Amino acid sequence: MACLQRKGLQARILTSEEKEKLQSDQALVSDFKQQKLENEAQKNWDLFYKRNSTNFFKDRHWTTREFEELKSCREFEGQKLTLLEAGCGVGNCLFPLLEEDLNIFAYACDFSPRAVEYVKVLKPGKNVLFRDYGLYDHTMLRFKASSKLGENFYVRQDGTRSYFFTEEFLTRLFVGSGYEEVVNEYVFRETVNKKEGLCVPRVFLQGKFRRPPRDLSTAALYHQAGDCISP
Repeated sequence: MACLQRKGLQARILTSEEKEKLQSDQALVSDFKQQKLENEAQKNWDLFYKRNSTNFFKDRHWTTREFEELKSCREFEGQKLTLLEAGCGVGNCLFPLLEEDLNIFAYACDFSPRAVEYVKVLKPGKNVLFRDYGLYDHTMLRFKASSKLGENFYVRQDGTRSYFFTEEFLTRLFVGSGYEEVVNEYVFRETVNKKEGLCVPRVFLQGKFRRPPRDLSTAALYHQAGDCISP
């Protein structure tokens, strides 16, 4: 088993079979069911963590490698770094960070109260570091018919939902809110199993955004999405 990684500004190029699958699956979930999923979104994530506890996601040990700011932003050695993780789940990102760096103080929040029960809630800094599913990730292509809620937006069988970000959407989201774009690119990973002849294409969108100098009081945020398959 081997993992290959590269980065780029353009979305992954689909095969003809993948294009055909996406084009044939245009029917959306009914408005009634979409509203029901919206109303029960927190409950569905809570049930997810009730079933899986802390055992579902893998710990993220690559965070400081991908976001060097977590180490380089300090003005002096030993300076306390404060951050906020929005969407902390059960701490698969935070706990490895805290084990690696004792000078981190963090706030953590999640949609699911049950998930937060598994996490030590700890404070905010200066930049927004973003990583989530990218357009045409393998997970997106695995959704069955009648799972589509909207453009790049899908629902799983357990009622939890997943959005697959594009570079253009993320730029509009942050720049439109007053942030400066530092980095906004796709991360492409391929998990190759030569013995079984399998190649699983993973796609994530990774971005770094900051407030202009005139608004240095803004607290730092860290966003990490998770899902069934950890990068």
